Amino acid sequence: MKGETFNGATGDTAAQNTLFEQSPSRHRAFPGWRFVPFLVAALVLVPVGTVISSLFTPSGEIWQHLVETTLPGLLVNTFWLILGVASGTAVIGVSLAWFTAVCEFPGRKFFSWALLLPLAIPAYVTAFVALGLFDYTGPVQTGLREWLDSDVSWFPDIRGRASVIIVMILAFYPYVYLLARNAFLTQGRRTLEAAQSLGFNRTQGFFKLALPMGRPWIVGGVMLVVMETLADFGTVSVFNYDTFTTAIYKAWYALFSLPAASQLASLLIMIVFAAMVLEQQFRSRMRYAENRQSARAARVPLTGWHVWLVGCFASAVLFFAFVLPVTQLVIWAASVFAQDFNQRYLEFLWHSLLLSSFAALLTCSVTLLVVYAARRYPDPLTRTAVRISTIGYALPGAVLAVGIFIPIAWLDNWTSAMTLRLFNIETGLIIQGTLFTMLIAYMTRFLAVSHSPIESAMQRITRSIDEAATSLGLNGWAMLRRIHLPMLKGGIYTAAALVFVDVMKEMPITLMTRPFGWDTLAVRIFEMTSEGVWEQAALPAVALVLAGLVPIVLFVRQTER
Repeated sequence: MKGETFNGATGDTAAQNTLFEQSPSRHRAFPGWRFVPFLVAALVLVPVGTVISSLFTPSGEIWQHLVETTLPGLLVNTFWLILGVASGTAVIGVSLAWFTAVCEFPGRKFFSWALLLPLAIPAYVTAFVALGLFDYTGPVQTGLREWLDSDVSWFPDIRGRASVIIVMILAFYPYVYLLARNAFLTQGRRTLEAAQSLGFNRTQGFFKLALPMGRPWIVGGVMLVVMETLADFGTVSVFNYDTFTTAIYKAWYALFSLPAASQLASLLIMIVFAAMVLEQQFRSRMRYAENRQSARAARVPLTGWHVWLVGCFASAVLFFAFVLPVTQLVIWAASVFAQDFNQRYLEFLWHSLLLSSFAALLTCSVTLLVVYAARRYPDPLTRTAVRISTIGYALPGAVLAVGIFIPIAWLDNWTSAMTLRLFNIETGLIIQGTLFTMLIAYMTRFLAVSHSPIESAMQRITRSIDEAATSLGLNGWAMLRRIHLPMLKGGIYTAAALVFVDVMKEMPITLMTRPFGWDTLAVRIFEMTSEGVWEQAALPAVALVLAGLVPIVLFVRQTER
């Protein structure tokens, strides 16, 4: 009996082992999951490859025209813009990060999260608010002329290069502040104690020890600022400051030259890739700063005039970057609400909400498939495909618009020619100027935004849960739908909110790929600011700012947890 029982148990165990051994074979029987990351990576590489390919098929006439007319000025403007914005955001972001992370002063807890609020305001909104306030006919210069009873010719030119740089600094410094603060939080008082043991005072300890230790994070934040600066279209167009993004738009819509736009986009994408390489080089060095909870020691209390200096500095940055723009927007919006808010405005709002919702749904769905496929096949090749599929966020919207429009135009022309030849039917343009084109462009650009929260949520699901589900006969779609999807709801909601807000604020992709008459809040802002009608631009801007507060609130809540 014992032998029979033992043999029976052995047989049951063998049967169970056979069941577990068969589950991988079922994975191999349906290899579609393995190809998901590669299909998405190929889709992302299409616009990138299309734009870069124009470098290998140069047009002499186009390049001669660009070199003689626009290219030198674009390079000079872009150089000074990157240099000024990168330097300014580094100084403001690092200093504020150090004060809120290491020092103790009245209002520190408030400023630690409030200094992130400018992320909710698109840079082009801050730009037209600055013009409306400080231009010659604005309330500031008008009030000064009446108060001083004289001409204010000494007032700086608000439409100059310095104004563009200042506006972008106020809009983009939170990128550096966020990463630098994380670096300083992991160092804490112990860095200053180590510096004092070496004979340095606090100031010397900051520059000689804390700052070098936080350099990878700081440079990573500055590189994000550089890429955002290169991708910006709305801010520079408000100030009529020519850069590559405005030149691409003008070449497409003013000169009606898609080849010229492609050539300019190819140069811009090379600059962006150079910035990405630099960022990766510095990220690879993030190994020599402490990140243990025990490394966080008591903060350094500020005393005397240092308290007032730091408090005034943080208050001034928050005032000019968030409080003043929002206050002026509300005043303008209230003054024109009665006559400007009509049925057409409701269409702008509906179009923005519809596009953002569809883009969030599409992007998060594709991201979920990519993350799940990478979980099932965690090999190096699949991980590489996942990384490639998320590079779209580093590309300017104008570049993606050009890179997607060219292959879609070719596909449209080919389809039209084939249907005419085979069926003698003229189909016309089927894909160009449709919502499908816009959604593909949005998904390509913002896939990285949704990937981070969903992938982080997936990492919290242990492998033992997958093994248990497999033992119960769940695999593939069934496991994703019944096991992973309920556990990923938090990450999916966060990703959807981030993509929703980013699409609401996105301007160049919407401008360059939207169907005829399909205007959104961002397009409305562009049209009104192009005409200098700041009050009419304020109403859609307020809606965008309110939408931009959503990811900030989510981030603050997650940080508090």
